[in-house]
Amino acid sequence: MSESSTPDTPDMPDWEKRFRAPRVSLPDWAEDAPHRSLFVSNATGTYELYAWDRTTGEQRQATFRPNGTTDGVLSPDGAWIWWFDDKDGDEFGIWRRQPFTGGADEPAVPGLDPSYPAGLALSRDGRTAVVGRSTDEDGTTIHLAPEGAAPVEIYRHRESAGVGDLSHDGTLIAVEHTEHGDAMHAALRVLRPDGTTVAELDDTKGGSEELGLEVLGFAPVDGDTRLLIGHQRRGRWEPLVWDVATGEETELALDLPGDVSAEWYPDGSALLVAHGFEARSELFRYDLAARELTRIPTLPGTVSGASARPDGSVEYLWSSAAEPPAVRSTSGGVVLDPPGMACPPSVPVEDAWVEGPGGRIHALIQKPAGATGPLPTVFDLHGGPTWHDSDSFAAGPAAWVDQGYAVIRVNYRGSTGYGRAWTDALKHRVGLIELEDVAAVREWAISSGLADPSRLILTGASWGGYLTLLGLGTQPEAWSVGIAVVPVADYVTAYHDEMESLKAMDRTLLGGTPEEVPDRFEASSPLTYVDQVKAPVYISAGVNDPRCPIRQIDNYVKRLESRGAVHEVYRYDAGHGSLVVDERIKQLRLEMEFTRRHLPA
Repeated sequence: MSESSTPDTPDMPDWEKRFRAPRVSLPDWAEDAPHRSLFVSNATGTYELYAWDRTTGEQRQATFRPNGTTDGVLSPDGAWIWWFDDKDGDEFGIWRRQPFTGGADEPAVPGLDPSYPAGLALSRDGRTAVVGRSTDEDGTTIHLAPEGAAPVEIYRHRESAGVGDLSHDGTLIAVEHTEHGDAMHAALRVLRPDGTTVAELDDTKGGSEELGLEVLGFAPVDGDTRLLIGHQRRGRWEPLVWDVATGEETELALDLPGDVSAEWYPDGSALLVAHGFEARSELFRYDLAARELTRIPTLPGTVSGASARPDGSVEYLWSSAAEPPAVRSTSGGVVLDPPGMACPPSVPVEDAWVEGPGGRIHALIQKPAGATGPLPTVFDLHGGPTWHDSDSFAAGPAAWVDQGYAVIRVNYRGSTGYGRAWTDALKHRVGLIELEDVAAVREWAISSGLADPSRLILTGASWGGYLTLLGLGTQPEAWSVGIAVVPVADYVTAYHDEMESLKAMDRTLLGGTPEEVPDRFEASSPLTYVDQVKAPVYISAGVNDPRCPIRQIDNYVKRLESRGAVHEVYRYDAGHGSLVVDERIKQLRLEMEFTRRHLPA
């Protein structure tokens, strides 16, 4: 691997070092060639894909694009690297492939036009692909693409869907779909390669509760028709083994309080279980024959991904709010240790539980070591909305702490990790419900003496950016400065311009299209309240963003301009965020400089 493009210099602030320090993702590995791996790194200053031969130790940069590359898959035979080629972050493109050992890139599936990706599965010999596509015109289509032959469409529907997995022998294809119109809760269908249906499982039918399913993977054994799936039948995500040939369902009796996911061990005899609870996570091994759950020791914090290797060891990506991420192994030590400057640590996170209008709200607090309040405080709202903040390392919040701010991250209603009811609670009153929880945590932070009410910054990216603009308009007296990164600003225009899968999500959240439920879109749109905004507003946006498109942001900015409101806008040539380290540093520096200019001393 190449060393970082920027050397460690004594005068470089710690917050910048955290962005520049080389990072690596959890390595993917080829099922039938486990010595061959694929990972993502920012070693050159841009996040790109790297091939790693574990036998020789050679690491080779596989992709070279100005705006970076992170979407890649290693074929099970280890012969090919597949990567998704879009234009400057617009997420609309085609799959390309190159030999693992290096060579020219080529279109992986000639005959398929550019689209948004909707899943990919490769056969063990790498000669057949199942490719999911999404376009505004066609909705979702899934194609069987044998090498050297024209791709054949095996699935089509207007609603969102995606490829789940391909069985070990290539005879079964698992698909997640939302044909019932609920983009938050998928049903499952298993197809043969000719597109005919083998089995279906749909937890959205036959009851008043909205329940979802997800594909976790086929058993890694030839002729084995067991499919590992996730379900929500007890109010949280849990794994289940479904034999698609017989219809038998085997629920796993795991006495764990939070959300549980799993994947197969390579021989199919056990499951690697990931358990997330109250913003932390841990790993277990579940023996299917003995029905025994054994904890895999990991440090307190967050495991962002894990994989069981053929020798029985487990590799996992771990971090905490204080400690930078590292790829570790249960066999001992760090698996990947990229050269370059060390990433400075930050401060630990503290937990706060606040009573809110919909139940107890979990907030994560970081503040400068030894500092006492009241402090200038950044409310950093996560995206998603179906996501959650955790006790994991994040360079952005650490940078604010370095500057003397407290940082509060709120797992508002809509967040994952606190049960299905908490995640599903935001429907119809979208945005407004989340901000009720943020307001409750804000009042706690002030009354506890932590936060200075005259120096409160509301910020976030994506959905967090949307909540920032909505909060500045609906709670104008509450916030001193607003920083919205790639936000939804004009919900109606955003709906019409965004990628098709997000249209489906918005219809689920709000109960219809802007034409069908105009009052709900109006109530949830930041543009509705733009004339009430009092705080200085900073907005950054990618001009190629398909998720929070630029036209709807321009509409909001024009309204700010028309009334002479204090604001700044920064547009950059990328999509929904940047994969270039220099660009990320520039954006955060601009955000902090804007805050210093406008926040009361």
